[in-house]
Amino acid sequence: MVCINTAMTDEQAHESPSEAQPASATGAAEEPPTVTDSAATKDTASDGASSDDGLVVRIQGLRKVFKSFSWQRERGVWRKLRRVLRGRVQEVVAVQNLDLDIRRGEVFGLLGPNGSGKSTTIKIMLGLVAPSAGEVEVLARSPHAVDVKHRIGFLPEESYLYRFLTADETLDFYGKLFDIPRQERRERANRLVELVGLEHARNRQLREYSKGMARRIGLAQALINDPDLVILDEPTTGLDPIGTTEMKRLIERLKGEGKTVLLCSHLLADVEEVCDRVAIMCDGELLAKGPLEELLSLRDQLEVRIDRADKAFQERLRRFLESEGAAVAAMQNASDSLARLFLRLIDERFPEKIPERVRGELMPAAPQSTPEQQEQAAPAP
Repeated sequence: MVCINTAMTDEQAHESPSEAQPASATGAAEEPPTVTDSAATKDTASDGASSDDGLVVRIQGLRKVFKSFSWQRERGVWRKLRRVLRGRVQEVVAVQNLDLDIRRGEVFGLLGPNGSGKSTTIKIMLGLVAPSAGEVEVLARSPHAVDVKHRIGFLPEESYLYRFLTADETLDFYGKLFDIPRQERRERANRLVELVGLEHARNRQLREYSKGMARRIGLAQALINDPDLVILDEPTTGLDPIGTTEMKRLIERLKGEGKTVLLCSHLLADVEEVCDRVAIMCDGELLAKGPLEELLSLRDQLEVRIDRADKAFQERLRRFLESEGAAVAAMQNASDSLARLFLRLIDERFPEKIPERVRGELMPAAPQSTPEQQEQAAPAP
């Protein structure tokens, strides 16, 4: 198979409109006086279905501001506490004007460097943190609704499990929290222990587990309630390459069962393999979102893959591509890598965050020229 990467003219490049959504401009610094949560008015809605338009998560204009205090000790600090604190309250904007939607049955990747607002967004979706402004709906309800929490499975970046319980006891404990009947708890626990590959260690206490094994039982715990929405925060942390591959296949299986998966990971190659759409954040702002194939498509380059082309044909290919009757396997826009897109978007908006030693990775690799092209480009003697 031969792969040809050719540049397109400006006119050709503009024929395909860009689908990537640009980052929204940073809004004003002041915090709105009120918070609108339209989902809270839907708490009496039916338990069964998500929104009519197929959205499992809908976020509009989300903003979250944390307040921190700068303490200083002075003489008589306890008597002068109010005076000491006055004017020393600092605001940290964790999420700024975020618009996001996650559709039923898709694997959605939420990406960004440390401190970009991913964890805060997830906590708001779980109802653990209240937004400062904006609208948030999860499964067509307020994230604070108790019945919504019964339909969510969450694997945090660090699993906090009871060290003196076995795998079966752990799953039985969490199953009781969801009021799952005893026989059904046992059946689910057996199925999940087998699914995550811990049959050989199911009777060992979790304190004897390695980090990868603890990650596996944490995933089983996140699935014990058979959730509609599964949120996975760095699910491959601590897993070996085999475990990582199994995790990706499991995510694909969950999608095949009609579940919605929200994936947060710094391993962009894994995200690129399993996600349908992604959103990239930095410093609380949304830089880009959309289907992977659209975000990674290079509009000014064309990639042609041709089967059954010998060396002689390759030499004539530029002039006789179709006249020679070659079997064209594919003709499409060449794709960038997710890693380079990630770095380039952050460099465009926050260049100070990209070290010089990695700046060379920002641009897509240029297609290699053939010896004939090099000979033509050589200056005349």
